[in-house]
Amino acid sequence: MNKMTLKQQKFFSALPDSWKKPVKQVCSNPAIDSLVKFLKEREENGANIYPSKKNIFAALKETPFDKVSVVIVGQDPYHGPGQAHGLSFSVPAGIAIPPSLRNIFKELHNDIGMNIPNKGTLTCWAQQGVLLLNAILTVEEGKPASHAGKGWEIFTDTIIEELIKRDHPLVLMLWGSYAQKKVQNLHAHIDHSRHLILKAAHPSPLSVTGFLGCRHFSKTNHFLKKHNLAEINWDCVNQD
Repeated sequence: MNKMTLKQQKFFSALPDSWKKPVKQVCSNPAIDSLVKFLKEREENGANIYPSKKNIFAALKETPFDKVSVVIVGQDPYHGPGQAHGLSFSVPAGIAIPPSLRNIFKELHNDIGMNIPNKGTLTCWAQQGVLLLNAILTVEEGKPASHAGKGWEIFTDTIIEELIKRDHPLVLMLWGSYAQKKVQNLHAHIDHSRHLILKAAHPSPLSVTGFLGCRHFSKTNHFLKKHNLAEINWDCVNQD
């Protein structure tokens, strides 16, 4: 592995300890140099970047590498003020529930009978082993996908690849074509005896008819129970 540059070292040092070994090699990729440089330049030019620096790796902090049993893949963070806090589809307390998350809650109600929450903070899912991973970990205010193609995808591809390579059962929830493309080059590593790949349309209002009825949440818990793993208490959102 190549020796890390100063930019790469800074990026690597910000990662939670449990993730450092799995992603160490990709952190020496020149794309990470370019990413760090891009983020610094955008910040210096006055761009409002979400989430805050302390929350960019929040998904990794909340869900250690060896505790991940489920991955829900999002595209990039919410781009409105106060919405993004580093977990895909989740919003902090006090922030209105976005349409896609509202549709996720509708599916949970239809699938497992869960009451629809009045808040959209999904931290309690993350703490149970649900990695809420956006493919792109930063965005600029009012500019969706503004940080696409800047290096994040290479990093998050590696995260998913390393999770699949573990000797540990894993559920991947892939909603929409963008999320599904994240695993299209990993089929050689997918062992269907210990990996469950669930695909549906994105829960956005534009495609929600292909999402509602997917029953991914009950299917996930059935799989986890079959493999003697703790089922996810999806209803914890109502209990916090």
